[in-house]
This record gives sequence, structure tokens and C-alpha cells, in this order.
Amino acid sequence: MKLSALRYLVAFSDEGSISRAADFCKVSQPTMSVALQNLETDLGATLIERSKGPISLTELGREVVQQARRALEETQRVEMVAHAHKDPLSGVFRIGIIHTIAPYLLPSLIASLAQRTPEMKLYIEESMTALLTDYLKYGTIDVAIIALPFDVPGIDTVPLYDEPFRVVVPRDHPWAKRRKIARTEIRGDDVLVLKAGNCFREQVLDACPEISHADGPGHQGHSVGTIRCMVSSGYGISVLPAAALTGPYKSDMVRAIAFQKPEPVRRVALAWRRGFARPEAIQAIVDAVQGIENPSFTPVSPSERAATPA
Repeated sequence: MKLSALRYLVAFSDEGSISRAADFCKVSQPTMSVALQNLETDLGATLIERSKGPISLTELGREVVQQARRALEETQRVEMVAHAHKDPLSGVFRIGIIHTIAPYLLPSLIASLAQRTPEMKLYIEESMTALLTDYLKYGTIDVAIIALPFDVPGIDTVPLYDEPFRVVVPRDHPWAKRRKIARTEIRGDDVLVLKAGNCFREQVLDACPEISHADGPGHQGHSVGTIRCMVSSGYGISVLPAAALTGPYKSDMVRAIAFQKPEPVRRVALAWRRGFARPEAIQAIVDAVQGIENPSFTPVSPSERAATPA
């Protein structure tokens, strides 16, 4: 059984015809037909129904296609590992990143990495912390950019930067001209938070323990951007990461107010599987993040990074 035949079978499933699949795989139609027939012979089973009408996969053929996809994905990973061993700063590198960080870090990070590792091709997976944890453990992604704490067996972390929280109010709110807000002042049913399951929501609730509101959908948002828009419409107030209120995300419709000291912050970190075979790529990301100039980010010093437990 040849891998090329599995590729042809998957292509046939995706394209719906031998001719289109052959075009996609850049082989002749007879070559593909013979390869698929040989695959059936090797397996001792009929994978494709060849009647007078349009040909299609048998039920067994559909099951084989599912397994073939997995086999081809694993083969690609083997090739990636071998290539990365030769040059750890080239080839595909898969980065996971949580929703509340991605829009504010990725543009600068991608540009910074492009200068440092031009041969590295990035694959970005944006998701919630719980899913990224699974992706990281099972090798779907190489690294994850998350917010601490992140205590997962077999996973190492290095802190990258600290980002303060800001109180966000509509521009005509009574607090709009204030320079500082105490944590204990953030209370009431008009405080908007992210939906349950988001780590930033939990960080806000920990930082502002006086928050008390109905957990109905009207007081929650699916994203930082949604909450920012809800605040601008006068629906309520919120607490958001500072980077979500600067640069292209700054709006005249809202006012961002600092907390009184000690102000709450989140520490953003890079996580990877212990024993990961491309430590040079890990260091390249750390260096790229450290090279980003953003007034909302306070880089963690090398000495502090070294002192931080994995």
C-alpha cells in the first residue's frame, strides 16, 4: 500500500470525480485509476462503486478515507520533525493563542518573527485556554501563548510580559474624567464580563471581588471586542486588557481609566511540551515578543524569567 494511493483516495473523496482528483494531484487520470485499483487489491476490498452512473465511495471507502486522512497528517508531522531537526528555524511552526491576546499581540509578533526567522511558516490556532491545553498535550500545536497561572503536567512555561487592566466606561459616564479607580468601586449589575470559561473573566472577578451582577446573556460578551462595543453604546462598564484600548482599538466612544495601585495585571507566557525538539524556535518567539514596542506591555526581565518556576 502506497501513501500516494491514499492521497489519491482522499483527493477523490474531496473532489467527487477521478478527473478532478487527478487534476488536483497533478497526475494523469489513468495513473490515478490504476493506483486506486491497486489500493483496493492490496486491501482486498471495494472502496469505489463503479456503476454506469457517477462513481462514488462505498461505505467502507468512506471509513478508509477517514483513516487515510489521519495517516497522511501523521506522515506530514514526521516530515516536519525531520525537517525541523535539520533547521529548527524553518518549516511549519504551530502557535496556539488565546482569544483575549491574539488580536493585540499577533500583528506585531508575526512581523517580528518574519524578520528573525524568515524561513519559518506560522500556523495560528486561536482558541480558549482549555482547548489549547489539549492541543499542546497531544501535539496539535507546538507552543501556546496563554495567561498565567498555567500549571499543566509535562508543560514548561516562560513569562513574556505583564499587561495591566483598565476600567472602561462610556464617554458620558460620571467616571469619564477620573484618572484612577479603586478595585472596590467596580460593582453593580452594569458591569460587563466575558462568558464563563474564559480565563480573563476569572482574572477580572479575582481582581475586582465586589463585582455582583446577574449572569444573564445581557451582561456577558463573547469577546473583548464585543464588550468594548457594548460599553461604547452605553450599555454598561467593564474591565479590559490595556492593549484592547490602544492603537487601532482606541475609540472616542469610551474612556479607559487606570486602577489605583497596586493595579491588577495579567502575566502572558509561552508554553510548550517538555522536551520539545526545537528549543531554538522557542527562544526565537521569546526574543520576538521582547522586541515588540507596545506601551501596554511590560516585558519580563531575563533575570525574572529565569527565576520563574516552569
